[in-house]
Amino acid sequence: MKLAVLGATGLLGHHVARAIKAAGHQLVLIHRPSSQIQRLSYLEPECRVAELFDHQGLVRALDGLDGVIFSAGYYPLRPRRWQEEVASALDLTNHFYAACQQVRVPRIVYVGSAFAMPPHPQGLPGHEGLFYDGLPTGKSAYVMCKWALDEQAREQARGGLPVVIGIPGMVLGEFDIGPTTGRLITSIGRGEMSHYVPGRRNVIDAGEAGRGLLLALEHGRVGERYLLTGHNVEMAELTATIARMLGKPAPLPMQLHRARALATLGRWRYRLTGKLPLLDETAIEVMAGGQFLDGRKAREELDFQSRVPLESTLERAIAWFRENGYL
Repeated sequence: MKLAVLGATGLLGHHVARAIKAAGHQLVLIHRPSSQIQRLSYLEPECRVAELFDHQGLVRALDGLDGVIFSAGYYPLRPRRWQEEVASALDLTNHFYAACQQVRVPRIVYVGSAFAMPPHPQGLPGHEGLFYDGLPTGKSAYVMCKWALDEQAREQARGGLPVVIGIPGMVLGEFDIGPTTGRLITSIGRGEMSHYVPGRRNVIDAGEAGRGLLLALEHGRVGERYLLTGHNVEMAELTATIARMLGKPAPLPMQLHRARALATLGRWRYRLTGKLPLLDETAIEVMAGGQFLDGRKAREELDFQSRVPLESTLERAIAWFRENGYL
């Protein structure tokens, strides 16, 4: 099959592209003109240039495909009102879905986030059937964007577009150029992170997440969510393990109300000076707002189960960050 990835220069998209190539499919990368796409040249992809706001360019790029994985996830980069962030996020993906509709792409995977789901009411691992009753309240712009994009993807599926929603846990691994989630590793390694906010996360190896998203494209039911899970772990254990592997002191716990106060100060400082805060609402949400996840549905319907131990993922990620000058 001829399968495309949008967002292949990012951590997760890179690993999705590797999974497609490893499975023997024809790999197409749809990217912006400014993208550093040469990093993926070793995969020998077919490259098609298109901006998300360029409808005709997207139509040309999506034409003739058997499927596409949308991994160009929206991420708030500076403190703004959540309403502005949500509007920007939905506008980008609306262009993508409209182009898919015009050329009738047979299979689409939207890469979602577990933050789109509320916590399990009994404190159990979260599952695909958890939905907010109305608009989430008291959440960061990051969470509001992920919730709105999940709603949009399911609405597109109800309208007849063949959208499947793949939701990996917290992804860690090589090729995290930003870094994005790997900032947890680099911040501890550089001594920039002395504290963490207690919380629960599910961590999955980036390569395994890429493999799971390909399975969702191949076998997932339209309109359904699939949690692609790895290891359920407390932030205390995760940060202590990373610190031990880096030979650094383990970060200490920080109460949530204190972290939010510091993030508020950082936001005001940004408005006055333009300097991005080290601790913001998104970082707090990533540490404290998560939950353990139940991957049973993906095991039963996609035959997906992560096979990589957590420490192996961390070892490879740390080695990559060191080799590329982040540590």
